[in-house]
Amino acid sequence: MLAGLAAGDLHLIIEEYYRRFPAWRGKEVVTWCFDEIQVVPGWERFIRRLLDSEKVEIFLSGSSAALLSREIATAMRGRAWEVVIHPFSFEEYLRHHGHELPRHPGLPSARERSSLERALLDYLDIGGFPEAQALDSATRKRLLADYVDVALLRDVVERHNVTNITGLRWLVRHLLGNPAAMFSMEKFYAPFKSQGIAVSKDTLHQLLGYLEDCFLVRTVWLESASLRRKMVNPRKAYPVDHGLIPVFDRSGRANIGHALETAVRIELERRGAEVSYIRTGAGLEVDFMARYPDNRLELIQVCANLDDPATHQREIRALIEAAKEFPMASLHLIILEPLRTGEVPPGISTPSAAAWLVGGQER
Repeated sequence: MLAGLAAGDLHLIIEEYYRRFPAWRGKEVVTWCFDEIQVVPGWERFIRRLLDSEKVEIFLSGSSAALLSREIATAMRGRAWEVVIHPFSFEEYLRHHGHELPRHPGLPSARERSSLERALLDYLDIGGFPEAQALDSATRKRLLADYVDVALLRDVVERHNVTNITGLRWLVRHLLGNPAAMFSMEKFYAPFKSQGIAVSKDTLHQLLGYLEDCFLVRTVWLESASLRRKMVNPRKAYPVDHGLIPVFDRSGRANIGHALETAVRIELERRGAEVSYIRTGAGLEVDFMARYPDNRLELIQVCANLDDPATHQREIRALIEAAKEFPMASLHLIILEPLRTGEVPPGISTPSAAAWLVGGQER
């Protein structure tokens, strides 16, 4: 609707509205929603003037192909508040499918627990994209592959004039098909070079940044006060939705553990946490350290099950070792299946993944 308009024409919309409802002007807050407003050159001046002269609240939405959220914030000179729209969370998935939410997520009844755990398995398989919910597996994978193709073409190739399409697609396949795996640009660069693909390390860094900007990928850095240590250590990458994993994975293995870890990573982002991973002095790894705006710290391990004694010991030991370095952090072991073997030391909470994803923190 806004295509073809100039910034000087936008005030006509406002004036026409107040002609119809004159009693509202200056008396009641009017909510204005502008989608893809970046198609109008000079839109920033119009929005700032509207905020200064009328009693309004304004919602701006659009595609990262033409305008990134940080660019909106810059254009609005600190007067904008960013809200990122993610695919369905587990709670939103439950509501969408008509599942009854537990009254006390941290202490669900036996029936509620069984229902939640069954629904979580389906959620980890289907993912959170709304249009994919009612589709069969083959059609869903085709739809999600199309989503990625559109994002690459529109939000990366066209926006940033990327010419190395081969390198971009290889990078996407690797990142989305290997969630939670460690990666470094050195390891990325070597296969490119061996296959004769002309791409520099700087270009690979740029491409990764573009993929994060268009919300396809989320990376996790090593937790460290040293910027150099962060830069020289590998990062971990996650798709923005676990439903993308089977589209790009070629191993043929079940990915429930990686899907669960991805779901937890994105849920931490929804909850406003800054996320990093820990490597202790003994070389043990903790999946996530979550730092919240109120300065709360959480050390989080994510595991599909702990039936294997070696896995059980490694996960617990990593948390205990990391807690020595971060004594103010609470310790959490998020598990898909109930504990069956071994004891968990005091101070480590063991919420089921289903309960944790809907806000429960049961022991």
